[in-house]
Amino acid sequence: MAGRCRLLRFLLPLVLWHGGLGKGILYPRDSESRVVKTLDGMWNFRADNSSTRNQSFVDEWWTKPLSQTGDVIPMPVPSSYNDITTDKSLRDFVGWVWYDRHFYVSKMWQDKRVMLRFGSVNYYAMVWINGQQVMSHEGGHLPFECEVNSVVSFSAVNRVTVAVNNTLTPTTIPPGTIHFDSDTKRYPAGYFVQNLQMDFFNYAGIQRSAHLYATPQAYVDDITIITTIQGTNGVVSYTVTEGGTGPGSAFMVIVTIEDRDGNTVSSLSTRLQDTIVIPDARLWWPWTMKPDDPGYMYALKVNVSGDVYRQPFGIRTVRVSNTQFFINDQPFYLHGVGRHEDVEIRGRGSDDATIARDFHMKKWLGVNGFRTAVYPFAEELMDQADRQGFVVVDETPGVGITQPDNFSPVGLSHHKAVMGELYQRDKNRPSVIMWSIANEPTSNTAQGEAYFKDLIAHTRDLDESKRPITFFCNKDYDTDRVAQFVDVILINRYLGWYSDVGHTEVIQLQLSDDLENWHAKFNKPLVVSEYGADTLPGLHREPSFIFTEEYQTDFMKEYFRTFDKYRSQFLVGEMIWCFADFITAQQLNRVVGNHKGVLTRERQPKASAHLLRERYLSLVNSTRTN
Repeated sequence: MAGRCRLLRFLLPLVLWHGGLGKGILYPRDSESRVVKTLDGMWNFRADNSSTRNQSFVDEWWTKPLSQTGDVIPMPVPSSYNDITTDKSLRDFVGWVWYDRHFYVSKMWQDKRVMLRFGSVNYYAMVWINGQQVMSHEGGHLPFECEVNSVVSFSAVNRVTVAVNNTLTPTTIPPGTIHFDSDTKRYPAGYFVQNLQMDFFNYAGIQRSAHLYATPQAYVDDITIITTIQGTNGVVSYTVTEGGTGPGSAFMVIVTIEDRDGNTVSSLSTRLQDTIVIPDARLWWPWTMKPDDPGYMYALKVNVSGDVYRQPFGIRTVRVSNTQFFINDQPFYLHGVGRHEDVEIRGRGSDDATIARDFHMKKWLGVNGFRTAVYPFAEELMDQADRQGFVVVDETPGVGITQPDNFSPVGLSHHKAVMGELYQRDKNRPSVIMWSIANEPTSNTAQGEAYFKDLIAHTRDLDESKRPITFFCNKDYDTDRVAQFVDVILINRYLGWYSDVGHTEVIQLQLSDDLENWHAKFNKPLVVSEYGADTLPGLHREPSFIFTEEYQTDFMKEYFRTFDKYRSQFLVGEMIWCFADFITAQQLNRVVGNHKGVLTRERQPKASAHLLRERYLSLVNSTRTN
């Protein structure tokens, strides 16, 4: 414990940013009044390799250029740092790493509000400008920002320094533990390992874009949009929060709606909160329901005292019954994939080329939705889901909440904060049809029941649009104590793999019994949200044998037959695990990662991809709407 405290002693922020608490976190967009500058590119980088991971704080690395503290290497932002070099110790590094770079702020911004924003830093970040700390943030995968006018120079070069710590503890989301071994006869001095409670690699660093942007001093702080449908009209209710005006200050508001081509299609409002009707509105549809007009997006154009911001949105509704899921009051069946943000070299770093390739491959497969397993995905990726008509189960990083000390009040408070930040970021996205609070937690204990009942109630309070709430469950119907609180039950099942491995003949019988009992007990729609078998690409054997491509296809066929049996009853979706192979921590039962993907990590199809494509395209043809 003492060693862990040394490692984490500086996890005490001076300025801790949390969204979801009345503060906006709008995506940085250019407009008539706003200017955005990227800080992406090569930064200076070095790790604190001291035995306590503490020397960088003793020596105050933030007070001078990082190159003056020791040897630095170039590190691309955005990216995970783990796979960039050939250094094994850096790939597996746990503790503090440091980034810095220089930048200029235009004198033309001197009368503006200047903001520094990071799309994601995993998992804990401390940020300085010119040696002065400006903010800290706990939790990866989500954006954070602050105003920097008081610390930047408009007439000289500036330096931004970021310290990043990827240590996972019992109260982080996701949780983990640090194990120290003091037996110096068997282990080097100061030896410790990070124990993960998740089955994917702990990529870290500045993994999404960094931006500077400028707004007027009176500005649009936040926008919330809720849509409904009345006949052929789209009804758009919005709330705008202004900033920088001060109590009693006079400000001007103009709100209109623009179509995809930038044409104004609504009446004008001069209120911060109002409802606008769009006649003959074009609805947002998944691409499989309306292939000729999917993902239609409008923009709410907001002008507050000259600050112009356009918030994209789509007009769509979501609701569930005890047997069906509805989008725009039409039955919807999810044929999707679970997936990770994971790619060669970049790790979890956001990458437009990979995003484009992945959406092409999802459409080629006939996929109409995916889960952000098991953490929020990049905003740029989510934009494409909105615009291309893919539905998303939007998930917190709440994976591996399985140990008694993961359910503490501190952990719950942090989990609520993360959920608040996720809601704040993605609340206006039509692609997001469900919130997922966790993946495979201990949901069969009184402790788990109390924790998740509280978290689910908190999530309901956040979202006025009342999206369905769920979690990914791996417990049995007769022991689970959390499904009673959710709207749609998602179950992860590996019959014929983690149980009765090699015996595909048991799948239909066991899965049918499972589905029927879940629905009989809870009377809610179900999704089989994970099923899959590890498969080494190019490994073949006839008759099929585990890890061969033949076994993966035999395995899938048994699930498909069961899905078809219940699709007309109460099964509202299926999501194979997973879209593409990904890297995990080194384990004897993992050959360089998890190989359950229907695609390789390089996004090339296995035999199972063609089988999945045949099935999903047949479902596309059966679920189109007029």
